[in-house]
Amino acid sequence: MFNTECVYVAGMLHHFLSNNRAALINRCILKVAQRSEPQANQAASLYGIPLFLDQLTETLAIEQRSSRSGADAISGPAGGPSEKSELGKSAARHGHELSDHGFTIEQVVHDYGDLCQSITDIAVEMDEKIGADEFRTLNRCLDNGMADAVTEFAHQRKLISDDREEQAVQHRLGTLVHELRIHIDAATHAIAVIKSGQVGFGGATGAVLDRSLVGMRKVVDRSLAEARLAAGLPPNHELILIKGFIDEIHESMRFAAIAKKCEFSVSVVGLGLAVDADRDLLFSAVGNLLHNAFKFTKPGTKVILTAYAEDEKILIDVHDHCGGLPVGKVENLFVPFYKAGNEKFGSGLGLSLSRRSVEANNGTLSVRDVPGSGCVFTIALPRSVLVI
Repeated sequence: MFNTECVYVAGMLHHFLSNNRAALINRCILKVAQRSEPQANQAASLYGIPLFLDQLTETLAIEQRSSRSGADAISGPAGGPSEKSELGKSAARHGHELSDHGFTIEQVVHDYGDLCQSITDIAVEMDEKIGADEFRTLNRCLDNGMADAVTEFAHQRKLISDDREEQAVQHRLGTLVHELRIHIDAATHAIAVIKSGQVGFGGATGAVLDRSLVGMRKVVDRSLAEARLAAGLPPNHELILIKGFIDEIHESMRFAAIAKKCEFSVSVVGLGLAVDADRDLLFSAVGNLLHNAFKFTKPGTKVILTAYAEDEKILIDVHDHCGGLPVGKVENLFVPFYKAGNEKFGSGLGLSLSRRSVEANNGTLSVRDVPGSGCVFTIALPRSVLVI
């Protein structure tokens, strides 16, 4: 709020604003340009502020004629609600447009702050005396305009977030159904052949049935782990032998590698490696990383899963051959719904869930770029002592 102790009653602020309209707008443009982030384009920034300035000028002129009710219709009463006033409607539109252009809420607030500073700066430069009542009107208009713009901005951001979350849920549900259908179809065909009496359970057809049932179990287990994580349920820690865990991952994921026509190799370096972790969450994290690797690695190349010890940590690496990561976008891969370069890296939801799953197990998930080749995702977990 403004300090009014040294202000003299003048009653001419609306003339000052009208006469210096262009200078005030130009001053706001300069202030916007001086900010490094976020950068506003001129069209988005110049819709709301000039209109707000005109409404402020009109409000002051009406109040100068002692018509407070008319002023409230333009700019709204002190403390709101002002959304039905002309100022409230245009401020809401300004917040909506800034949201559409991808700006942050800081940009919304800065726009009104820029105008406030520009008015006071030019008034000081021109030795313009502004009355206390006019300062109160200016404050009321700024408060109402900023509140309506921020409210609408937040509303639009929520709609966008809800829409993205809905799309992500639909995508993951579709993936779940697709994976289950593949396993169910294979199991159904295998059972049909076995029931015909042509083969028994102990042959290759029985192995197909077994793999399909195991695959269905893994899909369900992974989905349940992700649901637990989203619900914020505490992890169920147990001592996990890394060799057996990696073998289980390999058996579960090798058919996905075959489907993507890429080689899949695993190795465990060292004996007696173990971690204290939630098996389902850890399985989900590694599984998501491997699905990501199979999806983006180039045909005919290799995805490598390696587990080893380093100091007091157990490290699990997933190395793909996607060709390398975009410059400066490494950490963005873990942001939910992030997309990079022609949607090459999908929505980023799987990687975000992987990091959350690892962090729930007191670990970290990082990524290292191998330019021109691919990238290496590394899970680091505290090493547990294996008592024999």
